[in-house]
Formats: sequence, structure tokens, C-alpha cells
Amino acid sequence: MDSTSTESGGITRRTVIQASMAAGLVTGLSATVGTTAYAADPAISAGIDATKKSAPILPYVYGAFIEHIGTLVYDSLWSEVLADRKFYLAVDTLSPNTRKWRPVGTAADVTMDTTDPYVGAQSPKIALSRSETRGIKQTGLGLAAKAYVGRVVIAGDPGTHVVATLSWGDGAGQSQSVPVTVKKGWATVPLRFRVGAATTTGSLEISGTGTGSFRVGAVSLMPGDNVKGFRKDTIDLLRGLGGFWRFPGGNFVSGHDWQNAIGDPDKRPTTFDPDRNQAQSNDVGTDEFLAMCDLLDTEPYPCVNTGFGSAREAALMVEYVNGAPDTPMGALRSANGHHKPYGVKYWAVGNEMFGFWQLGYMTPAHYMIKHNLFADAMRKVDPSIAIVAVGGFPASMTVHRLPFYIDPSSRQIVQPTKVKVEYGSLTDWNHRLLTSSAGKFEIISEHCYGTTQRFDLDQGKYINVSPAESMVDSCRRGANYIKSVRENWELYKPDFPALEQNQIKVSIDEWGFQNASGMKQLFGLAMMLHEMFRASDFITMAAYTMGVSWLSYNKTDSTYSGAGVLFKLYRDRFGVTPVELTGSSPQPAPNYPPGGDQPSVNAGSPTYPVDTMATLSADGRTLTVATVNATADAQDINLSFNGFNARPNGKLWRLTGTTLDATNKVGQAPQVTVAELAFDTRSNVLSAAPYSVEIRSYTKA
Repeated sequence: MDSTSTESGGITRRTVIQASMAAGLVTGLSATVGTTAYAADPAISAGIDATKKSAPILPYVYGAFIEHIGTLVYDSLWSEVLADRKFYLAVDTLSPNTRKWRPVGTAADVTMDTTDPYVGAQSPKIALSRSETRGIKQTGLGLAAKAYVGRVVIAGDPGTHVVATLSWGDGAGQSQSVPVTVKKGWATVPLRFRVGAATTTGSLEISGTGTGSFRVGAVSLMPGDNVKGFRKDTIDLLRGLGGFWRFPGGNFVSGHDWQNAIGDPDKRPTTFDPDRNQAQSNDVGTDEFLAMCDLLDTEPYPCVNTGFGSAREAALMVEYVNGAPDTPMGALRSANGHHKPYGVKYWAVGNEMFGFWQLGYMTPAHYMIKHNLFADAMRKVDPSIAIVAVGGFPASMTVHRLPFYIDPSSRQIVQPTKVKVEYGSLTDWNHRLLTSSAGKFEIISEHCYGTTQRFDLDQGKYINVSPAESMVDSCRRGANYIKSVRENWELYKPDFPALEQNQIKVSIDEWGFQNASGMKQLFGLAMMLHEMFRASDFITMAAYTMGVSWLSYNKTDSTYSGAGVLFKLYRDRFGVTPVELTGSSPQPAPNYPPGGDQPSVNAGSPTYPVDTMATLSADGRTLTVATVNATADAQDINLSFNGFNARPNGKLWRLTGTTLDATNKVGQAPQVTVAELAFDTRSNVLSAAPYSVEIRSYTKA
């Protein structure tokens, strides 16, 4: 039975269950599960046939997505401590709630020089006094008790005496000052500090005394243990977790000029992001992203701008990244510090260009022309690249609720008479893409954001579902979205033989499970993973949104979030080749008509209410069985195997939470954990623990 409403006293019953589970877990590998405690005749039976294999699950399915949404990249991945380090904003006393530079001394003595700025439109100029300290200061800095390094680009008149002071408190001995040599012309002066105690209210002041004035062009402050500018703590946690990283967008990319974010970071002007209406420092650009992927030992997946951008700009980017050093852009890359071509294979051409919210949005007919221009220009530079085209299956086009548009061919207003987008209709984006741009891409992108709400075809919007809906039904809704894409894919095959011939694949390069938290979110994510694994024949890439949400982090520290624990479990322990799993307990019939994110047949395995998936390792010597049990009761499954004889000693990894609301937060004891146990494979009963995600490993005899 699966309903939290049946649990007397709210969490009480669940807490008792989990406490008893924990008592059995503390002995670690000495514990044994799956033997005498289970019912002799489980209601669910399942068969695993290791001789019937599907296409391998590629590591790219464990990919990640990150984009410049405000300061997201800079807060989570980049180690820069300072905000507005190139003075996009004026140094003044206005906007008291904005984190920015403030004057030290009289505000009128700090002006913004627009005549000869170091970078961008302005640089602060400080008029000095012999008797009064004047300068600029930024507060609210998060600092750890360790070394920090930085630099200041500065110019000034003779007779100026400038110091940089980093403070981690107001008391004696809670700051460190270093002298800054000032020359008439712009010069970069290195800074080094040792912070004595952690704080979230630190400050950096650049001030001086003397005659004349000095100007500041750019300032930087990073932890001394930064790795090529990135946070060591988050890089260490993310290394090896994602199969690839998609960047820089997302909606951001459609207003982004990649050439603003290469070269000397101090000379890159801060620009305005028209999508998010926020300043963008451009410190993390193409080279930094590719360096990050190298640090993470993962594949880069850059996205080019087909919104406000041009095919020429995209081709230049391909040449910058992949061109030989003797090409114009390859020579620029070499001058910027990376002589060898990066050799990036996968390129996303645009982001969600079907959507009216996208900068540079145009009619589908016109966009197909634009895509083809981009593909031709990029392949002319490097024919070896794999192009991922903006896609939109009928499922997605339905839930996105797109308004009318004018079709250039017929000059008619196109607006579906029904909310549901039908296969082959004028609002079927992918049908038009496959018809108009055949041969101009290898992969179609798709974005699937599952949610606990459901899309109502009559109302044309997402609506809340009855609180009485079971946890399993609610968590399955994201997997249903993936299953809808599967059903849409099968509709295309008769009309487009390239799909049947495996010449075109799909990348779910944005996905997640929304309006859910705690264990409910993790169950939904695990079910979505399972459904993508079942579609390994055509879904070969996927990018979780956002990749940094695998972490819980603050300004100085980080740990795995619940989602991070889940993904690490599957990445480390689950196999790569799906094998056939049959069962006696099929998923129940849908409660709602098919369309949008509701398929005609519910997602999941025939082991309801458990979602079960089986795979082999690459060498075929290990069989892994994953279960998602989003119910309050242990669920017993009578397993049988064909084509695989296991050794008696198996291993089990069990993910659970302290409560259904369990989350992992930096600085606190983890509430979502994975316990490793042993079990006897000779028992044919698999008992999935209440509210758990489990992976069992069987080794071939």
C-alpha cells in the first residue's frame, strides 16, 4: 500500500521502520538481507533474462547542464570571492542591498573615470588626501581560514601610498594588509593573504593616502587552493560524476557573444545578460569551461547562439576550439594559452528555439533555414563534429503551450484547435525538423522537466493533483514524460527511416523533477533515469538541470546533496547493458488521457509498485538490479534468472533518508545516505526496503 495518509501519526510509522532499518545497517557488510524475514510467496514475481540485451547505456546519459543564471556558475564552481570585480556598477553609497564596492572616506572623492577606463565603460578614480584614508571597499565576503591569492590592476600619480587589506573580523589581528605598488600606467600587482578564521562577513579594502589620485581597473581574490580558477571543493566532488557538461545555456546562450569571454579575464568587459537582466562578468568563458571539463574528466558539450547570434560567429567558435594553430582562430586560442586544439565532438546548435521566450525566436519554417546555415558553416570548419539540433517532440510542444505563429509558406495563422499537438501537424516541431533539416544533425535535443503536477489537456495548463494520489503515481509523472517521448519517437519511425536505422539519436539535455523535494524528488529522479535507460536504443545523452544541484554549497564549503548521492550511486554501481525484465505486476492503466507528458501506457517495470531495472557490466560478469520503492512497506519480489549463475555472496547498496523530507545540507550531518550490505544470492526473494532506492550486485560464478 502506498499512501502517506495511511500512516498513523504522520511520520511516526515511517520513523520506526527507518530506525529498525538503521539498526540492521550498522554492522555494514556483515549484515545479511533477503532470507528468512520475507514472505514465502511474494505477490510479485519477476524474471531477468541476461541473454536478451538492449543497447548499452552510454556514460553521456549521466551528463550535466549548467548555464549563467545570474551568479550561479560563480557561486558554485568558480572560486572568485569578489562581486563586480571589473566595476560594471558605480562605486557609490546607493543601492544599500546590492553587493558592490563602496567608497572609503568621503563618497565624493570616488568618481567613475569614463575617459580612460581599464576595461568596460568605467573605472573608479580615488582622489587622495595626506591626512585621510580614501579608497574602495567590498564587504560580505565568505572566507575560510586559509591562504588567498589575488591581484589588483592599478594606476596612479607619484606620491600615492596604497594598501590592500583583507579582514575577517573587527578585532586586533583579524586583518592583513599588503602594500600595493602604484605606477603611472596600468600595472597588475599580485596579492597574498592568510585568513585567520572563517567568516561570512569579510571585507577587502583598497585604500591609500598621499597626493593626486589612483585608479583601479580590476580586482580578484580567490582561495589559494583554487584549481585553474575553480573551487577545489566542488571540483573534487563533481569529478567523474557527470558524463558530459552542457554550457553556457540554456536561455542565456541566445544573448551571449562567446568572443566577449575569451582572452585576459581582466580585460573582458562585463556585459548585460538580456535574458536574466543581470550583469555577466564573462570570467568563465569558453577556455575556462573546457578547462573545467578537463578537471572533471568529462566531455564538453558547448552550445552555440542561434538566437541573436550568427552562423559566422558559431563557425568562428568551432575554429577557435578545434582549429589548428595555423588557422586564424586557432592562432588566437594558442595566444590565449592553449596551443593544442581541444577536439570537441558534440555541439548543441541553439537552445529551445521553438519557444517564444527565447531571444531571437522566429517561426519554425524560418528557424529550420537558420539551423541549416549554422550546420553548414560549422561543418565547413570541422566536418567531424556531431551536431545536436533543437528538438521538440509533440509531448513537449503540448506542455509548453506555445501561442500561434504565422507560417511564412501559407501566410496563415497557425494555432492548434486543440491543446494537444498531434503528430505531423504544423505545430509538430520535430516533424518539420526531420523534413527540412535532414542530414544537418546527428542528434535531436529534448527537454523534459517532470513535475508532481499534471498537464490537463482540457485546461491547457499544469494543475495540482489530489493529495490522495499515491506517492508512486506522483513520482512516476516525470518518468511518464520520458515514456511519452518514447511513444512519440515510435510514431516518427515509419516516415523517417533514418531513425529506424539508428542514424539519429536523442539527447535529453535538460531534465529534472520539479515541485518535489526530499525523498520524493529522489524517487522521481530515479524513475526518470530508469525510463531513459529503457530507451537506451535512442536516448544516448542526457543533462541533469542543474549539474551543481548535485551539491549543497555555501561560499566556502560543499557536500553532496540528496540528488548527488543518488547520481553517484547509479554512476558508481549500476551496470551498462540493460537486460530483459518481465514481471507479474504491470503498471496500472493511466488515470488520464494520453497527450503531453501522459503516455498511453504508464512508465515503469512490470513489478508494480516497485520500479525495477536490470543491467550487466561491460564485461558481462556482474549483474545489477536497481529498485525504486516509493512505498511505506517492504515490497517482496520473487526473482528468477536466465543466462546468469551468481556466486552466493552479493552486495547491496541502499539509499534511504532519515525522513521523507530528508535533504543533505552543507555543514550538517547528512540525512540522505547509502549503506552497503551483503546478501545471499541463493534466496530468490528480493525485498525492497520501504522508501528506498537500492542496487544489488550479483557476480557471475
